[in-house]
Amino acid sequence: MIPEIGHFSLALALALAIVQGVLPLLGASRGNLVWMQSAQSSAMGQVVFVGLAFAALMRSFVVSDFTVLNVVENSHSLKPILFKIAGTWGSHEGSLLLWVLILTVFGASVALFGSNIPAETKARVLSIQAWISVGFLSFLLFTSNPFERVFPPPANGSDLNPLLQDVGLAMHPPLLYFGYVGFSIVFSFAVAALLEGRVDAAWARWVRPWTLAAWISLTAGIALGSWWAYYELGWGGWWFWDPVENVSFMPWLMGTALLHSAIVTEKRDAFKSWTILLAILTFSLSLLGTFIVRSGLLTSVHAFAVDPERGLYILGLLGLSIGGSLALYAWRAPEMEGGGLFRPVSREAGLLLNNLILAAATGTVLFGTLYPLLLEALTGDKISVGPPFFNAAFVPMMLVLVLFMGVGPFLSWKRADIAGVLQRVRFIALLCVAAALVLWYVQTGAPVLAYVAVAAALWLLLATLREWALRIKLFVAPLTESARRARAVPRAAHGMTLAHAGLAVIILGMVGSSAWKSEEIAFVRPGDRVEIAGFEVLFEGVEQRRGPNYFADQGRLKVWRNGSYVTTLLPERRSYPVARSTTTESAIRSTLAGDLYASITEPASDAAAEGGAWTLRILYEPLVNFLWIGAGMLVLGGALSLSDRRLRVGAPRRARRPHPQPVE
Repeated sequence: MIPEIGHFSLALALALAIVQGVLPLLGASRGNLVWMQSAQSSAMGQVVFVGLAFAALMRSFVVSDFTVLNVVENSHSLKPILFKIAGTWGSHEGSLLLWVLILTVFGASVALFGSNIPAETKARVLSIQAWISVGFLSFLLFTSNPFERVFPPPANGSDLNPLLQDVGLAMHPPLLYFGYVGFSIVFSFAVAALLEGRVDAAWARWVRPWTLAAWISLTAGIALGSWWAYYELGWGGWWFWDPVENVSFMPWLMGTALLHSAIVTEKRDAFKSWTILLAILTFSLSLLGTFIVRSGLLTSVHAFAVDPERGLYILGLLGLSIGGSLALYAWRAPEMEGGGLFRPVSREAGLLLNNLILAAATGTVLFGTLYPLLLEALTGDKISVGPPFFNAAFVPMMLVLVLFMGVGPFLSWKRADIAGVLQRVRFIALLCVAAALVLWYVQTGAPVLAYVAVAAALWLLLATLREWALRIKLFVAPLTESARRARAVPRAAHGMTLAHAGLAVIILGMVGSSAWKSEEIAFVRPGDRVEIAGFEVLFEGVEQRRGPNYFADQGRLKVWRNGSYVTTLLPERRSYPVARSTTTESAIRSTLAGDLYASITEPASDAAAEGGAWTLRILYEPLVNFLWIGAGMLVLGGALSLSDRRLRVGAPRRARRPHPQPVE
């Protein structure tokens, strides 16, 4: 009965979404306030019904209701409760239901917290959001019903993919979806602005918090997924330029450009049509990622569906949303030009350059991701575009971006004094070059680009700290005065400083763990020793142990350095009998300087239980934890900016048109 209630709730949500998509939009065009205000109750009704459906599906997983096909295919009665809950969104149908739930949550949030948005604009935004809901709710109901029954029910399920049975990955999809779907509300604001024919500072201020919230979540989701790949998959890497990694990275890049462009629209009434275009493209890239993951184009642990019919449905949604919005943009955007003028050397010009580089980088990743798929579709030839292409094409653009990021905050609006800016940062530039040369002398063997990247990271970090110090007059005024100035600085400015510094820390982690990584792969028996990066590792053997729904071969490694005992590492190779698959559980000794990383794989002979050799992989990853620290700084910087009171309650109220009167 509970699954039927969930299914019926989705049907009611679809009906409400259709009403919300039509009635408020008509009300905005006719000046009918009652019709416009209906969007708020419809949005709240949607989130209630979709939330009820999601709760019904989660309940089916928790109680192991094997009359539901989705539960049969993605759960097992012996699975730990956390992974039963995570199984709710571990399938195509369940993850799509989570997607729709977040979509309705954003619509309801605008309805609840958008009190400073004019009634006409709010009605249009919620109507556009409702039409997105219509697309995905109909997709759920007509092609991907999560409540489909199976009779007679089996005694047990097939279990969730063992690679997905991990705490980190249990949180990874919700964070990613919150980011993906969060950009839908920005898209709705952009289309509403095109329909209204008006973009101004107030519009940009309304859009920024939603953009920032989506960007924060997407950042956290990508970082968590990278961390999961690092410690769970056993290969010792954190990014592989996999197509499904790329489809989450592209909206992040474009969303970063959108954040900076909206600042110019708000502060200087410029970049209006460009900001609108970025809002459309950012959500379009989120939809493109949905199509790639769910269309059957890819076979990956990330991919959910392999049904081409579902792919065609999403492709239709993609064509309608992207094609329709871009056609509307081509029609209305020319009317939105204008705004503040600025010189080639100014903060506006710096942010424009930031946007252009990020857009070019997104295009590069898009080309590298889609080209193999298009080539295979047209010719049948299969090629792989991997790290060599992306590193050669993407990294140089990012280094140029980092160079200008260090200077950008020093520039003033409209016109900047380039000589004065260079005067403030020239010592930092010399210090970074000297540091790179010293590193080259001390730590040879890495590519030249690695030393350049270290210099660029130090440049961004020190320039960012220098700008913050100048802002509060640190070491110039008394500390009490500097503290007073720091409290007076808007939180958004502190957030920018923290986020830029976080990016510098991430770059240091990327370079250190890539350019100076050490790796040893050996066949070992009990008593064998392996040396790596100054560590001596003793393999003591393997013992069997049993988990809740798996069996494990657990290796035991003792680690010494300079004759002193350091730690014991316990890597595992797990076997899941229900899912009929194995996974590698790495063991990691983490420090700020670097990680000692160990994993064991298939034994080199069938006589493993009798002392046969095991394949042991040992890596030393310098500075790899800087990646997670820097990502945390990005998220914290974004959250600090989001908490700025100006974004929460201080949005300017635009000059209103005559307020529509209720129609009798």
